[in-house]
Amino acid sequence: MSKSQETWNKKETEKKKLRKRKDKAEKKEERKANKGESSFEDMIMYVDENGNFSSTPPDPKKKRIIKESDISIGVPKQEDIPAEDLVRKGTVTFFNDSKGYGFIKDHESQESIFVHVNGLTEEIKEGNKVTFETENSPKGLNAIKVKKAL
Repeated sequence: MSKSQETWNKKETEKKKLRKRKDKAEKKEERKANKGESSFEDMIMYVDENGNFSSTPPDPKKKRIIKESDISIGVPKQEDIPAEDLVRKGTVTFFNDSKGYGFIKDHESQESIFVHVNGLTEEIKEGNKVTFETENSPKGLNAIKVKKAL
């Protein structure tokens, strides 16, 4: 005796296909039956003065005139930050002379910022109070132009 070629999985996929066909045919018949009931006016949506959708037309008295120059597309340009605000103060928490890197703890944000020997303007050691600027790198903030604070 040989086994049947139809497996349970094949039967289930055939059942799903048949159900989909039936559902599609039912929806098609339903659309045909309700064909004349919806009109174009029922499908129109309006936007009111607050930007919300409504089925009634907006009141022309509440219409506001907007100048083309007031509309900005995209991100507005960032204002230049004064040079005094770029300089931060912090304390060197760790610095390894042989490897040439360390970390500075920012006094304002209390975050630890990486510093490399290439970003130093003068020699620093652990515990020194320093002033520095930051720049973004793929791995996070880097301290540059690091000097001892007076």
